[in-house]
Amino acid sequence: MNKKNNLVKNASFLMIAAMISKVIGLLYKSPLSSIVGNMGMGYISLAQNAYMILLMIASFSIPQAVSKLISERIALKDYKNAQKIFRGSLIYAAVVGGIVALICLFGAHIIIPSNQPNAVLALQILSPTIFLSGILGVYRGYFQAYRNMMPTSISQILEQIFNAAVSLIAAWMFIKYFADGTDGSVAKWGAAGSTVGTTAGVVIALLFMLMVYGVNRRAIARRVQKDHAHREESYREILKLIILIVSPIILSSFIYNINGYLNGVLYSEIMGSHGMDSDTISIMYAEYATYFMSIINIPLTLSSAAPTSMIPEISALYATGDIRETRKRIDQTVQLSMFISIPCAVGLATLAQPIVSLLFGGTNGVAGKLLMLGSFTILLNGMSNISNGVLQGIGKPKIPMFTAAVALVVDVVAVVLLLMFTNLGIYALLVAMIIYAVVVCVLNDRFMKKYLKYKNPWKEAYLSPLIASVVMCAVAGGIYYGLYFLIHSNVICLGIAVILAAAAYFVVYILVDKTAAERLSRMPGGSYLVRIADKIHR
Repeated sequence: MNKKNNLVKNASFLMIAAMISKVIGLLYKSPLSSIVGNMGMGYISLAQNAYMILLMIASFSIPQAVSKLISERIALKDYKNAQKIFRGSLIYAAVVGGIVALICLFGAHIIIPSNQPNAVLALQILSPTIFLSGILGVYRGYFQAYRNMMPTSISQILEQIFNAAVSLIAAWMFIKYFADGTDGSVAKWGAAGSTVGTTAGVVIALLFMLMVYGVNRRAIARRVQKDHAHREESYREILKLIILIVSPIILSSFIYNINGYLNGVLYSEIMGSHGMDSDTISIMYAEYATYFMSIINIPLTLSSAAPTSMIPEISALYATGDIRETRKRIDQTVQLSMFISIPCAVGLATLAQPIVSLLFGGTNGVAGKLLMLGSFTILLNGMSNISNGVLQGIGKPKIPMFTAAVALVVDVVAVVLLLMFTNLGIYALLVAMIIYAVVVCVLNDRFMKKYLKYKNPWKEAYLSPLIASVVMCAVAGGIYYGLYFLIHSNVICLGIAVILAAAAYFVVYILVDKTAAERLSRMPGGSYLVRIADKIHR
């Protein structure tokens, strides 16, 4: 495979895997909400938010950190120390993951908001997952460093399949055998059972990665044995290096993502002080954190796949002093991200209510309004993910931590003021989400200009997808609402509208972007897309 095309192909593989995983995750939440109810979905969201924060401390950025450290050694053909970093990372992940898992198990009642005690059990059941996720992250980061994204991609899909299946089964069984029939008890035990699926998914993904490593073990050993050109570093040096590199990245991700957890806690406590009962708080929070965020997280996950695959490439190029090629790789990542993100944002805004109604029949309509108003945050979060990945890749992990800390302060102040002095309610969390992303994008962009003299490719990356998306929006809205006037079937109208709108986007994008064929050729299955593009141009 041509080295020039590695970045886009790797990012595309991760995007496809992320999309499949998120679609599975989205689809199973509809039957899950029928089993546990809106209140139970609120408890799941609170537990998952707290779990994600603990996971970030223990292991969330481990794949990025490991891929960065090992890819730098590989670029210098230092295979011996690359392997020692892998082993040292396993030790680091096991120790830190074990400590955080114990904190989760015994401190869950402190982490969950005081007026939502029924969510505590769901968080406690997630504690073993934190330990296993760290080890899984090391294996994923190891293969990403070698620019092999397939193991990570396949493991993500397997993880989500088992997560979905076990979540539904365990939620039903927990309710059947432990709940007393009241709404609160059903919600509590259903939420607790659903989190068993998360652990099952991680276990399956880890077993798969161990199998892949076992298959490649002899080839890895031969490469290490042939390396006689480099001084072997001690494990003391390796662990010190891991801590120095991993800690700022993890702290940065922790600060970058803790706003979701804090916003949930602030919403629960402040609305409770205003007289809203705990059940209503849980139901409204489910509209935002479960329904709205589950849908919007699909394109957000796609946009985060690009910087994940970019980090080892950027690290290797920057380590060899090739700044020009570094900027070129960043441009490719931005273009790929916007090719996906812009139509997703426009499409979700256009068909927000039909999509939410189809996926979550129990919604009270708030999630659809949130999706309509907040879909453009996909673009902001996509750019912030890329800029964070760039700064981490060039060895400036403290900068994303600083920008995230500044954005977090602004976010918290905004949430408190909006909840206390306005009637926005749950919409205050959406406003804060937008403010947070804007602050991160603006600050990170300044630092990228400073260290790389980088200029965002506005015209190349944004103009063509935007023009194509405007046409797509007209097609989607016209077809859906026109057909619905005639046949009144949400499923049929939505399916036809989405297919034809996607086709319209692809055709218009090819017509307005002269470099479309080159960009499409670097994606999986790109040769077929290029043939279609050539026929359109004729």
